[in-house]
Amino acid sequence: MHDDRTLVEARLRRVLDERVRPAVYPETVPLRVAVWHAPGEPVPVAEGLAAEPEPIEVGARWGAPWGTSWFRVTGTVPEAWAGRTVEALLDLGFDENMPGFQCEGLVYRPDGTPVKGLNPRNQWVRIGAPVEGGEEVRLHIEAASNPVILDYHPFLPTRLGDQDTAGHEPQYTLTRMDLAVFDETVWQLVIDLEALGELMAELPADSARRHDILRAVERALDAVDLQDVGGTAARAREQLTAVLAAPAVPSAHRITAVGHAHIDSAWLWPLRETVRKVARTTSNMTALLEDEPEFVFAMSQAQQWAWVRDHRPEVWARVKKAVAEGRFVPAGGMWVESDTNMPGSEAMARQFVHGKRFFLDEFGVENEEAWLPDTFGFAAGLPQIIKAAGSKWLLTQKISWSQTNSFPHHTFHWEGIDGTRIFTHFPPVDTYNCSMKGSEIAHAARNFKDKGRARHSLAPTGWGDGGGGTTREMVAKAARMRDLEGSATVAWDTPRAFFEKAEAEYPEPPVWVGELYLELHRATLTSQAKTKQGNRRSEHLLREAELWAATAAVRTKFPYPYEELDRIWKTVLLHQFHDILPGSSIAWVHREARATYERLAGELTGIIEAAQRALAGEGTTPLVFNGAPHDRHGVPAGGAAGAEVPEGTRLTPAPDGGHILDNGLLRITVDTRGLVVSAYDPAADRETIAPGTAANLLQLHPDFPNMWDAWDVDSFYRNTVTELTDTDEVTAGEDGASVRITRSFGDSRVTQVLTLPPGERRLLIDTEVDWHETEKFLKLAFPLDLHAERYASETQFGHAYRPTHTNTSWEAAKFEACNHRFVHLSEPGWGVAVVNDSTYGHDVTRTVRHDGDRGTTTTVRVSLLRAPRFPDPETDQGVHRFRHALVPGGTIADAVTEGWRINLPERRTTGAGAVAPLVTVDDDAVVVTAVKLADDGSGDVVVRCHEAHGGRARATLTAGFEIADVTPTDLLERPLADTEPPARDGDRITLRLRPFELTTLRLRRA
Repeated sequence: MHDDRTLVEARLRRVLDERVRPAVYPETVPLRVAVWHAPGEPVPVAEGLAAEPEPIEVGARWGAPWGTSWFRVTGTVPEAWAGRTVEALLDLGFDENMPGFQCEGLVYRPDGTPVKGLNPRNQWVRIGAPVEGGEEVRLHIEAASNPVILDYHPFLPTRLGDQDTAGHEPQYTLTRMDLAVFDETVWQLVIDLEALGELMAELPADSARRHDILRAVERALDAVDLQDVGGTAARAREQLTAVLAAPAVPSAHRITAVGHAHIDSAWLWPLRETVRKVARTTSNMTALLEDEPEFVFAMSQAQQWAWVRDHRPEVWARVKKAVAEGRFVPAGGMWVESDTNMPGSEAMARQFVHGKRFFLDEFGVENEEAWLPDTFGFAAGLPQIIKAAGSKWLLTQKISWSQTNSFPHHTFHWEGIDGTRIFTHFPPVDTYNCSMKGSEIAHAARNFKDKGRARHSLAPTGWGDGGGGTTREMVAKAARMRDLEGSATVAWDTPRAFFEKAEAEYPEPPVWVGELYLELHRATLTSQAKTKQGNRRSEHLLREAELWAATAAVRTKFPYPYEELDRIWKTVLLHQFHDILPGSSIAWVHREARATYERLAGELTGIIEAAQRALAGEGTTPLVFNGAPHDRHGVPAGGAAGAEVPEGTRLTPAPDGGHILDNGLLRITVDTRGLVVSAYDPAADRETIAPGTAANLLQLHPDFPNMWDAWDVDSFYRNTVTELTDTDEVTAGEDGASVRITRSFGDSRVTQVLTLPPGERRLLIDTEVDWHETEKFLKLAFPLDLHAERYASETQFGHAYRPTHTNTSWEAAKFEACNHRFVHLSEPGWGVAVVNDSTYGHDVTRTVRHDGDRGTTTTVRVSLLRAPRFPDPETDQGVHRFRHALVPGGTIADAVTEGWRINLPERRTTGAGAVAPLVTVDDDAVVVTAVKLADDGSGDVVVRCHEAHGGRARATLTAGFEIADVTPTDLLERPLADTEPPARDGDRITLRLRPFELTTLRLRRA
C-alpha cells in the first residue's frame, strides 16, 4: 500500500504540473504592449494614463529599482471565443517569491477606474464571462519595479534598499501579456485535486479516509485524457464527488478564516510604496468580495485606510461600499500595527485613540480587538491600555516564532501589571499568511493546545507582509473544507464573530501573567539608534507641547494647536510601526525617519516656545519651565519659577591617579582608565560598585546572528568580549563638576563626560560615539554590589519585574530585554537605578564572588549600538549621542523621577514671573502622563495619570482653574459607563488608585 500511495502522489504532482494546470488556459493570443517610464517618483494616475507610451515586446527588460512604469495593453477578443470566459494574463516578470517582495502592478481601465492588483499569485484580469467576441481590450498597468531585497538565507548586504544607492539597471523581464480562454471546469479540477492531495498527505498512513481519497484521486487521474484535459475534466471531477461530500466528524476542530493581507507599513520598501501596496491589495479584495459571497476580509491599521482615502479616492469608494455591507472589516483599532515594547505610555495609548477614532468617524465601527499578528513581543502594560481604549480582545501570531520555549496556550487570559485581563488568541496555524493549504489546516488542528476545553481557532488567510491578500484559489479551497471528513472545518467570518464564539465556549481559560516575551528578534531593541532616539524625543516633546499649550490656552488667549498636534501624533505613531521603530527596515525608511523626526522636533519646539512665551509674559525675571511630572530644585511640575541653586560639586585628584567628584550626596571615583571604580553613598555608608570591578565600562562583542541580521542577537555573542579600557585622555572638566574621557577602538572613537550635578544623587554619563564598526555590539556595563533576584524595568504606565537568574529556560531566553526610562535593582532598604534618555535594550546578570567577600555582583548593561549589514548595510554608521545616569541609593520612586527628568530637561527663559501649574498632584506615586485639551474642541482639560510605584495611592489632584464637572473617561475621552466620578471639593479631586492603575479625567471648566 505504501508503494501505491507513493506512486499515486508522484503521479498526481506530475499530472497537475504538466497537464491539468496548463489546461486552465487552453487558448491564448498576444496583446500589444507599450510602456512609459515615469521620470522619478510615482505620478498621479491621471498623468500616468495620459502619458504617451512607446512599444515594448515581451522578453524586454524594464524597471529600474524603485521606478514606476505605465504599461498600456491592447487587443481584440477573437470572434471564435464568443460564449466563453476570457481573462488577460499579465506577467510583469514575477519569480517564485511571495507577492509583495518584487515587482507589482495595479490595473486600471482607461477612465482611471482601478480593476485589481497584479502579483505572482494574481496575474489574471477578467475580461468577460462570457464574452461576445470582438471586444476591444484596453488596460493600463501602473507597475512598480521594486527590487527583490529579501532572498531569505543568506542575507547578503545590498545597496538596493535606498533609492540613492540602488542604481538604474532594469530589474525585470516582461514575461507574458496575453488574452486567454479560462476553463472554469479545469480550474475547479485543479482545486479539487490540490485540496484532496494536501489532505491525503496529512492523514495517518493506515487510515481508511486516506485510502478512500487515494483511490478517488487515482480514479480521477485515470479519467483525465492527457491530450484532452478540458474535454474530460468534468468526468474526472465526478470521481471525486463522494470523497468531497463526506462530512467532517462532529468533534472536528473549527477554524474561522478571516481574509487578510498583513501589509508592513514600511519594511523592505519605503512609506510611499506602502501607499500603493494598500491600493493594490484593497482593489483585489473588493473585487474578490464581489465574486465570492461568503468571503470576509479584515484590514487593520487606520493609517493604511487613511492612505487609501487620501491617495486613491476611486478605491476608497469601493472600500466604503464593502464596509457598509459588513464584509470588508476594519480590524484592530490602532493607528498602525506598532511595536509594543518601546512606545511610551502615552504613545501606546494614542495608537488606540487615533486608530479607534478613525474607524468610528469614518464608519461608525467600534473595534474591540487589538490585531497585532506580527509584533515582536508584548509589554506587560498593554492589557490595561487595551481595556482603557474600550477593547477586550487581542490576537497575535508572532509568539509562535519563539526559538526556546513553546508557549503553552493558544487561547488564554493575559494579565498585565495592574491585574487587567484580556482574552487573547494565538492562531495555531502559526502564520498570518495562511494560504489554505491542507498542511496548514492540519497543523492548526494538531497544534491547538487547548483541546478538550475549546475547539475554535482563527486563520488569517491571504498573502501578506508586502500585501496581496486572499486569492480565489484560497477561497475555493476553504469551500471544500467547509465540512470535509478528515479536515478541520473552515468558515469565513469576522474577527468579532470569532472572539465571541471563542470566549463563549471557553469562559475560564488559563491565565498568563506578565509580558509576552518573544524569544527572537531581541536586537530590534537596539538597531537603528537614531530612529529610536527620534521616537523617544518626539514622545517627550509632544508631552511638553500639549502641556504648555493647554496651560497657555486656559490662562491666556493662546490658540491650542489641535490640527498640528493631531498630525504630529499620527506621524510619530506611524513611525512606531513594528519594522520602523525596531530598526528592521531598509536604509531609505530610516533615512526618511531621521529627517522626519528632525522636522517634528522643530515644529514641536516652536509650539512649546510660543506657549511658554505666552505664559511667561514680558519681563526679565529668569524662569525655569519644568515639563516633568515631579518638582525639581524648587520648580513645580508643569510650572515655571526661578530655580534654586544647590551647593556645588568638588573635583579633586584621586590618590592613585584619576579624579574624585563629590557633591556631599555622592562621592564618585574615576580611575586613570576613565572607569568608575567607586560610587559611594555616604547617607547609607554604602558602595555601589562591586569590589574589583568598574562601571562605565564599554564592552564590544562580535555580532553575527544565525539569521535576521537587524533583528536578532544570539546568546553566543557573549562568548567573546573586548573591554574598552584604553584611553586617549582622561581630563578634568572645566566646569569643576565633570570628567572627560576619550577612547579609540577599531575605526571608532568615544567621548564621554561624567558629571555629578550639584545637589543631585545621580552621576550623569554623556556618551558620544563616532561609530564605524561592522557586525559589532557595543554595551555599557555597571557591575553593582547588590544581591537581587529580580529587577524592575519601566514599561507603559508602570514597571514589570524580571528575574536576574536563569533557573529555567524561560528566564535564560530573556538575555536581552526592553526597558523604557529606567531599570532598578534593590536589596531591602537600598537600591540603584540606571536611567536613560534614548536606549531600550539591556541585560542584567549576576555572579557570585569567590573572594573573601563572597558577595553577589549584579551587572546592568545597556545596549548602545549594533552594526548589522542587512537590510541596511550602513546601519548606525556615524555619530551618536546618549545620556545615562547612575542613581546610587535610589528607590523605585527615585527611578521613576530620574527617568522623567533625564528625558525632560528644564527649559530656561525670562518673563514677568512664576507660572503656576495647570494641575498638581500631592503624591509623587501618581504620575501625570498627559495634560491636554479635549480632542473634540470643547475646551475641557483632559488629565491622564497612573500609579507608578507599584502600590496603592490616595492623592489629591488640584486644578489651577475653576472646575464645573469631573468625568472619568476612556482613552478616547468618552465617559465611562457605571463609573462614579471621584470625590471633589471645589477644584480638589481625590484619587484612589490601585497599583499601576491608569485613569483619565475630563475636567469641564466653569
